[in-house]
Amino acid sequence: MDVINGLAHGFGVALMPVNLMWCFVGCFLGTIVGILPGLGPAATIAMLMPLTYGMGPASGIIMLAGIYYGAKYGGSTTSILLNMPGESSSVVTCLDGYQMARRGRAGAALGIAAIASFIAGSFGIFALTLVAPPIAAFALSFSSPEYFALMFLGLALVVLLSGDSLIKGLIALLIGLWLTSIGTDLFTTQSRFTFGQSSLLGGVDFMIVAIGVFAIAEVLSSIKAGEETQVLPVPKGLRNLLPSMAELKACRFAFANGSITGFIIGVLPGAGSSIASFISYGIEKAVSKHPEKFGTGIPEGVAAPEGANNADTGGALVPLLTLGIPGGGTTAILLSALVLWGVKPGPLMMQDSPDVFWGLVASLYIGNVMLLVLNLPMVPLFAQILRIPVYILHPLIFGISIIGAYSVSSNLFDIGLLAGFGLLGYVMSVLKYPVSPLILGFVLGDAMERALRQSLMMSQGELSILVSRPISAAMLVIAVLILLSPLLPRFRKLRRDAIAEEG
Repeated sequence: MDVINGLAHGFGVALMPVNLMWCFVGCFLGTIVGILPGLGPAATIAMLMPLTYGMGPASGIIMLAGIYYGAKYGGSTTSILLNMPGESSSVVTCLDGYQMARRGRAGAALGIAAIASFIAGSFGIFALTLVAPPIAAFALSFSSPEYFALMFLGLALVVLLSGDSLIKGLIALLIGLWLTSIGTDLFTTQSRFTFGQSSLLGGVDFMIVAIGVFAIAEVLSSIKAGEETQVLPVPKGLRNLLPSMAELKACRFAFANGSITGFIIGVLPGAGSSIASFISYGIEKAVSKHPEKFGTGIPEGVAAPEGANNADTGGALVPLLTLGIPGGGTTAILLSALVLWGVKPGPLMMQDSPDVFWGLVASLYIGNVMLLVLNLPMVPLFAQILRIPVYILHPLIFGISIIGAYSVSSNLFDIGLLAGFGLLGYVMSVLKYPVSPLILGFVLGDAMERALRQSLMMSQGELSILVSRPISAAMLVIAVLILLSPLLPRFRKLRRDAIAEEG
């Protein structure tokens, strides 16, 4: 079955009234899950999967997939309005999205996030439709050395996320790398930095760190500033509730950047949308004519990570559907659901289960439109959150944060960790230390360590394996060049001073 006939068959399946209903249910639930911190699409799909046993495989996977990519849309809402990332992949959106909200452009930021999600999500689905098999084959060429180089390239972005002080950025990065090492070593089963606390044996959950250093720290900073009326200015008039044409024009490269970067990284098993959003943001800042404005609230800083976040969904489904290899926790649950229904993902899935494969692909197109229609009209309503006085909003943020932290493992110890990370984020804010390098280190540290140790096991302890493979060597060279880039202005100054002295 060729692509055109396959898609026609898929739309015939996806447009059936029952499947349209389940697609909408999945998208709606996913949006709610994305807004609520701590729950996550993986946990939601796992909880709701028993409800799909009575459905057909096509209806069930359409609903579960709707939850998966719907959560990517919803995660930006609290990131922009409250500086509280609903999903790990929405952390980067806080950097400029919340700053736009502080300048009275919350509606525009929400609109840009929805439009970027739609454009990049559609691109990811289109790429999944056309180039799934060859892209999946390319992803299989990645082994531990390539993954280490990819993570190292991600860490090199600390140069772009450090603001005025690279030293402070590096210190924040090291704190993040240390935090991600807390727990049980997977290779030796020894505990590391647990300080006798059994609750730390499983490590520190990302959402506790992110909510603490962003949301709790922001509330503490607001209280210290003595704000009496409202946290953020409320957008007034339709013009301020939607992005302007100038803002959309400024985002045109960011839309393309997020779409391509998110899809490519999404194809790589284990990479994830968090890495995709960080790298897309770094690329956008690196090529921008005004990189100094990133982090102050510019539309491109919202469009690029949100686009990458959503294009990652189409990429992540490539190895799942064409090779039967899940790229992360959520796709692993989707794989188990398909197996329970008697569907075998892999190269023959298109022929053996065309209703499921092409029905899912077609439903992604439909669901993407549903999410845009669902989210854009909600922008004015979401913006009204800013009208809530701080004496109500601050306790509300604290309450949502505590519920989100407790829902991770139902452990009161996590609430104490949340308070600790809130204080850490507040102290970093007072001392002008950037938070984003800490999050970057925490996101990439564990996977980077695992890839390095696996690489050394492959080469029997020889580090040369990292530079003897073309793909990993190329990425390491790019990473080193990025790290050295701050030194170029200093070298130019020394050269000019030397020439002046000789003259």
